[in-house]
Amino acid sequence: MNKLTSPKPAGARSVDEITGSRRLRRMRKADWSRRLVQENHLTVDDLIWPIFIVDGKDRREPVPAMPGVFRLSIDLAVKEAERAARLGIPAIATFPNVEMSLRDETGSHILDPQNIINRASSAIKAAVPEIGIITDAALDPFTSHGHDGILRDGIIVNDETVEQVTAAAVLQAAAGSNIIAPSDMMDGRIGAIRDALDANGFQDVAIMSYATKFASAFYGPYREAIGTQGLLQGDKKTYYIDHANSDEAVREAEQDLAEGADMLMVKPGLPYLDIIRRLKDEFQVPTFAYQVSGEYSMIKAASANGWIDGEKAMLESLLSFKRAGCDGILTYFAPEVAQILKG
Repeated sequence: MNKLTSPKPAGARSVDEITGSRRLRRMRKADWSRRLVQENHLTVDDLIWPIFIVDGKDRREPVPAMPGVFRLSIDLAVKEAERAARLGIPAIATFPNVEMSLRDETGSHILDPQNIINRASSAIKAAVPEIGIITDAALDPFTSHGHDGILRDGIIVNDETVEQVTAAAVLQAAAGSNIIAPSDMMDGRIGAIRDALDANGFQDVAIMSYATKFASAFYGPYREAIGTQGLLQGDKKTYYIDHANSDEAVREAEQDLAEGADMLMVKPGLPYLDIIRRLKDEFQVPTFAYQVSGEYSMIKAASANGWIDGEKAMLESLLSFKRAGCDGILTYFAPEVAQILKG
């Protein structure tokens, strides 16, 4: 008899003897039982929607590298914020594409109280007071070289950048931002921003620290969206974290919490699920991930080519953040997911 079809050898253990009668498939047999024992759940309350802002009126520009994502003038951004609120999305994060004539070596336009990001915050808050607004005080959308800080003789200078980022954070709070999320990764920025917010009467404005922002290849489509892709001189490895390091990420997060951060963010998301888990286990504070542009665009591109089921991959990717320990996710999928979750 063929070995592949031969009966069980004498003395071989039964499956019950092997598993000790613990049949783990029992609770996978039916949809109702799978739902009963599901350990993690994705809800609309987990979503933060990043949107891109441009000057003008009734302006809606597609971002070629991010199918389904647009740069929006403030009037249209307000309408999208209203839509987000109707879907139950708790917060939006705004990112500007600044006119090139307003960019310079120091990113000085970020200190204009009437710059596009501040005007957007004021307009959105006036129209949709119930939605949270998150703004980034980093300089990269405002600099002519695409870096997150002030460039002097080929070096991103830390302390001068912190002073400018801090002043910008206060202006953003005054315009209506509820959470300052500085992504520049300069040393000491969290403590300086916290002190300045408190001194100016913004004690209730929170700080979501980009505590562990890695030097990553996944930011490309975002840089196209904010108009810095062709500007960047060199790279950002002198201030973003080496993607090979996890202990360093924990030290960065610990420092930011000591300086007054209310929340931690890991960026990018999917390649750094181990970092999310480490931070959540270590500090047990609100922890977020940014599912960045490259992650979004990969899923969209594969779906458009018929290589994956885009909706299922989108939902699976977001649930992986919850499993890793996230309290929320910044994702360009937010309105699409919210619509699905609302049925």
